[in-house]
Amino acid sequence: MSTSNREAFYLKHEDELTKEKANITRRKNTIGWTRVGVFALGLWGVVTVWPETGSALLIGIAAIAIFLALLNYSMRLQDQVNMLSALIRIHQEEREIGNHRFSNRYNGDNLAPRQHEYSADLDIFGRASLFQYIHRTTSEQGHRHFASWLLSPAPNAAIKARQKAALELSNEPGWGIHYQAIGQQEPVGRSIEEKLGLWLSKSPEFFPKTGWKLLAAIFPFISLACLVMHIAGLMSAPLFYLLVLVFVVIAFSITKMVIPQYQALDKIVPQLNTLSGKLRWIESSSFSADQLVTLKQQLHPAGKPAASASITGLRKILDRFDYRLNPLVFLPLNTFLLWDLRQVLSLEKWKSVHSADIGKWFETMAEMEALNSIGRLAFNHPGWTFPVLTEEQGDYSGASIGHPLIPESTRVNNDFSTSGKPAIALITGSNMAGKSTFLRSIGVNQVLAMCGAPVCASTLTVSNMRIMSSMRIADNLEENASTFYAELSKLKSIIESVNRFEPVFLLLDEILRGTNSHDRHTGSRALVMQLIRHNACGMLATHDLALTSLVEDYPKAIRNYHFDVSVSGEELYFDYRLKEGVCKSMNASILMKKIGIEL
Repeated sequence: MSTSNREAFYLKHEDELTKEKANITRRKNTIGWTRVGVFALGLWGVVTVWPETGSALLIGIAAIAIFLALLNYSMRLQDQVNMLSALIRIHQEEREIGNHRFSNRYNGDNLAPRQHEYSADLDIFGRASLFQYIHRTTSEQGHRHFASWLLSPAPNAAIKARQKAALELSNEPGWGIHYQAIGQQEPVGRSIEEKLGLWLSKSPEFFPKTGWKLLAAIFPFISLACLVMHIAGLMSAPLFYLLVLVFVVIAFSITKMVIPQYQALDKIVPQLNTLSGKLRWIESSSFSADQLVTLKQQLHPAGKPAASASITGLRKILDRFDYRLNPLVFLPLNTFLLWDLRQVLSLEKWKSVHSADIGKWFETMAEMEALNSIGRLAFNHPGWTFPVLTEEQGDYSGASIGHPLIPESTRVNNDFSTSGKPAIALITGSNMAGKSTFLRSIGVNQVLAMCGAPVCASTLTVSNMRIMSSMRIADNLEENASTFYAELSKLKSIIESVNRFEPVFLLLDEILRGTNSHDRHTGSRALVMQLIRHNACGMLATHDLALTSLVEDYPKAIRNYHFDVSVSGEELYFDYRLKEGVCKSMNASILMKKIGIEL
């Protein structure tokens, strides 16, 4: 599917959803007016037949029953309207993202590690970041799970499994859009998982004890028998009211003991509905990719009900707890039936059955959200490819490699290939010619490859390597660290990883820029030679043309590349094409003249 066809896909489905929403909204409005009519007719009927109480009661009950049935139907229609609204928003958002207007989306800035090997250099999080562009996660768990994929390479087996799952999801975009829409209704947060975790960590107080079970079974018979006897005139009012007082004391003494559990799980029902809906959507689907099949199977283990049904059971218990919000209903229920005791017994029984499952349910939801993100990326970019993984060391070979965050209309792609160790690509070039962008293109695509996502290239074969970069260095006033010291700290980490022969791919941009030119050249030359001695691989962008002479000493380990510029008068023209060899044209003097420096 081309870019224009993708745009047409979202536009077509958005139009269909908008029409469906309008139809259901009209039906809902009709039901609303019908409810008003039923209420008016019921009231008129009761007034007309009064004082025939039997007929009036019959008409009133019938009117109330019809009214409640219509109300229930109207609420179901509203749920459909809410879902359609979410689906429409997603289609609109996808068209905006396709036009590279996505800066208003959640950017994961709070997920960015304070210190990381490449996150800041490659714009993984924050405004106009990779995460902001490609995530389709809706829960906090999903955000964090997908962020973890972008922050560290997965093993090859996991990458291949994710690729197959993402490819299958990319062929069913409607499935993933619906899954995302469910999550947007009431996004699941970490608070619900923390509340459930805290509740699960506490020992049950009621369920395992036989006495509480017997009390819950016997008490209603006694209390209701007293009520029937009083109504039948077999028990005097003073005795009955005295017994009711005893019932109240017993019931609300138990309520006082139950309240902490109720408060521990207060206000989680809306998010439980979302979690249940997302898991039900997975359970009801058919998959062929191994990872998707495994996720589905985890939701319905042998001998237990499906996860969505279990969560619905918990929600119903909590809904019954909420009867306390209506005193006219709760007071008689608790007084005569020990309502709170019955619910807490059900709650703790649920805990005993599902305590080991809850964590898996959240993990499954988050995993599917992450897979849905890379599946949508594959659908939206049919010209991209899933990379081939190789067991060879230091392999990075691709054609038409581009930066994913640059619009296709302005993006310039380049071919690049390196294999084996040691291998250092020295890249020289004019200012603004594209050196840093190219390094980031290489790095970001390696990050995508290592998380199982498609890459912005026509072909790409890579080894399993972790990116380590030194590109965007800033001082740290809080830690009293200068820019130069901050860069040295980063280079120290790189050297240590290389010395341990870890599988890393280095991206170094204008290193040691915070010192004088002599020390900078001496240090850069020494570092390149040290990296070669320790079988490192990577790229170094530099303005220091003297470094390029190292190819004479290490012809098998070093290759020179460059980006150049064409000059016409005082105008500069860039083609952003990677070429072999050393750059011969520089533009700094022209740029300095343009800002008013008299040379």
